[in-house]
Amino acid sequence: MDLPPKVTERAFARLAEIGAWSEGVALRVAVEGGGCSGFQYEITLDAPADDDLILEGEGEKVVVDSVSLPFLSGATIDFSEELIGARFTIENPNASSSCGCGVSFSM
Repeated sequence: MDLPPKVTERAFARLAEIGAWSEGVALRVAVEGGGCSGFQYEITLDAPADDDLILEGEGEKVVVDSVSLPFLSGATIDFSEELIGARFTIENPNASSSCGCGVSFSM
């Protein structure tokens, strides 16, 4: 059985800071073919669709489409602030390798 992805409190807190849901959008996390390792994450602000899995916290929403869901089973969606910049990150137990930028992975 596939586990749904998890979203950290830090990720929901960042969405609350930018007021995403008050603008009617959620953080969309999707997996697409491409990138230097075969698959890549697409992270955008978007309105939820009917077939999305919706994860909620702190009055905010993170959505994953049904096609991307198996690729993100058990993954953790987080927000990271480092000297090189701030971004949403994905820790994916299904990825056998990933590129240095953390956006592309293989399975």
